Amino acid sequence: MAKLINQTIGELLSDRVKQSADQEAVVYSSRGLRFTYKTFFEETTRLAKGLMGLGIKKGEHIAVWATNVPEWILLQFASARIGAVLVTVNTSYQEKELEYLLKQSDTTTLFLIDAYKGVSYTDTAIKVWKSGACPKLQRMVYIGDEGPPDHMLHFNSLNGLGEEITDKALKERETSLEPGDVINMQYTSGTTGFPKGVMLTHLNIINNAFQVATAMGLKDGDRLCIPVPLFHCFGCVMSTLASVTVGAVMVPVVTFDPEEVLRVVEAEKCTALHGVPTMFIAEMNHPHFEDFRINTLKRGIMAGSTCPIEVMKQVMEEMGMTDITIAYGQTESSPVITQTRTYDSIERKVNTVGQVLPLVEAKVIDPVTGKESGIDIQGELYTRGYHVMKGYYNNDAATNSAIDDEGWLHTGDLATVDRHGYYKITGRLKDMIIRGGENVYPREIEEFLYSHPDVMDVQIIGIPDEKYGETVVAYVQKRQGTSLDEAKLKDYCKGKIAFYKIPKHILFTDQYPMTASGKIQKYKLRSLAQEQLKIKKDMI
Repeated sequence: MAKLINQTIGELLSDRVKQSADQEAVVYSSRGLRFTYKTFFEETTRLAKGLMGLGIKKGEHIAVWATNVPEWILLQFASARIGAVLVTVNTSYQEKELEYLLKQSDTTTLFLIDAYKGVSYTDTAIKVWKSGACPKLQRMVYIGDEGPPDHMLHFNSLNGLGEEITDKALKERETSLEPGDVINMQYTSGTTGFPKGVMLTHLNIINNAFQVATAMGLKDGDRLCIPVPLFHCFGCVMSTLASVTVGAVMVPVVTFDPEEVLRVVEAEKCTALHGVPTMFIAEMNHPHFEDFRINTLKRGIMAGSTCPIEVMKQVMEEMGMTDITIAYGQTESSPVITQTRTYDSIERKVNTVGQVLPLVEAKVIDPVTGKESGIDIQGELYTRGYHVMKGYYNNDAATNSAIDDEGWLHTGDLATVDRHGYYKITGRLKDMIIRGGENVYPREIEEFLYSHPDVMDVQIIGIPDEKYGETVVAYVQKRQGTSLDEAKLKDYCKGKIAFYKIPKHILFTDQYPMTASGKIQKYKLRSLAQEQLKIKKDMI
């Protein structure tokens, strides 16, 4: 019988050091940086004291705006050890988004790198600071090799500040913490509306990390390549924290690049790999994919967005990841609710998102009647348990809308569950297309179109239609060197899926608008489709 781990992150790390002191904990292959669990603990001790020397109090909100640099992981564990709440910032944010997050979260201290993807983080942050829009922002700490810009401290200067903090003072801070304290705040990706700050506790994320690691078969000595962003739960819960719960080695990639991922897996003999479907697609479609020796890979997780059946099969066959699992959830659930297991059949791995994790409850509710749906009957997925967030920061209305009086989190996802307890995610309530009175579920059409050999990726959306209310549009990424066109794909559909599910319009694209955590922004695709199709109509 599974039991809750009633610890803080500091206690978890301390226990891990006792068991795995000399084992590698963190490896940055391209930087030649290697920490054992003992040296990693010592580094987080030094940084924790530095944060205290900076004046950061228990419960204070500090934000990190950076790629998967080593300082990110050190901050994750050091801040948890002193009870500061780590607010994670999306690496794709621009000025107004950063301003909104810093202000809404009451952040006092921002840690940041110099720049990413052509955006100067330092210039952007200084603009926000000078604007006075974030009155609680007191300090900015620069992560980088150069000297810090004006108005910023250098990350390395924290070591000096920490020298005045005694071991006793740090111990007193650590022993004042409780597992139920909020320790992490992540802003929902903002695929619609303003992002909301999801408050997660030590208890939330430690237990979810451990259950995720167990379900995927991650164990002591495994080497996990982490190309997913740390600012997202996939990175900082399912990857780094999951590794610590079982004694695995964290092998991060600073920024995702398919060739770098393949190189790191080969160089470090990684046994596990995480990613969203688009990452796995990019890796397998790299022109030199077959030149890399990645035969050490066995397990991992594919999550973050809908996992295409054909891609899953390819990952198992071409990358050798026979024990790969599918995980499903959302930030509000710390994040994983259901997961396939390594022993599940390939049919279950490609057709379901698995069963609930231990100590997690779930049910499927008819959105019209509010009653529980029957076996294989679609409805909205609800979940309850230790993994449900404490709430949205400074947003009681949104919290009360998401979590009901009985503690059930309403996910907004459509699902079915079979008699064996395996769940299928069939779409989002808000993504459902109603065409002439017929309910059309994008996932169903996407899975069908993936079966076409020339289709690399596909997204189905609905756009307004005068006659039917809404009509179906497919955005398709086709494989290189193929001659696939709209007529050929429509012919492929005829006689195989109902006429009203066949896309009225098929548009080809090289890339999708995405959040930095790998989620495709369908609302942007809807706007784009309306613009493109209007242009088409005008040209006729």
